Amino acid sequence: MDNWKSLKAECKLGNAQLMAVSKGQPTERILPLLKAGQILFGENRVQEVFHKWPSLKQDYPEIKLHLIGPLQTNKVEKAIRLFDCIQSVDRIHLAQTLKQEMSRLNINIPLMIQLNLGDEPQKSGVSLSKADDFISHCKYELKLPIIGLMGIPPFKENPVPYFKDLVTLANRHDLPERSIGMSLDYKEAIQCGSTLVRIGTALFGSRLQ
Repeated sequence: MDNWKSLKAECKLGNAQLMAVSKGQPTERILPLLKAGQILFGENRVQEVFHKWPSLKQDYPEIKLHLIGPLQTNKVEKAIRLFDCIQSVDRIHLAQTLKQEMSRLNINIPLMIQLNLGDEPQKSGVSLSKADDFISHCKYELKLPIIGLMGIPPFKENPVPYFKDLVTLANRHDLPERSIGMSLDYKEAIQCGSTLVRIGTALFGSRLQ
């Protein structure tokens, strides 16, 4: 809990929210954070949330869950029902499917666009060169509730220029939320203007699965 308290304090000082990334973590590791007052969690897979979180939400109804991993279009309906925000909108077909399913279900949840900040072929996300057009399409043509951007800088590179690119893009499109910064670079992200840092290892240690 000491780690959680210090991270929480650092985030509050920098006007950022602390998201506990609980992917691959069993309930017994999550419960101490819930009891301490952590309510915002990030998960990577729809199926894991479906099996792990409904019972926890019964005991802690204030929990907020964000999907931070890739989303397949055939799992959009489940994702809309399970999550309070989807951060990984990264392609037109997915954006169109989200629009259709939210209209059909009459459930409107906030969305974030995932950027591939370093144009890395192994990573999901919209490249910076295509981001302006993609954001405009989602916001103004599909009229999706886009609230911000999410991104991960290339590993072992200075993250600051990449964080600044994302923040500049968010400002240009009047998007208030910037989901940047993880266990190794959250301090730099907060300094660059992150509003939400995604912390897993620094809170839970290594994943058990």
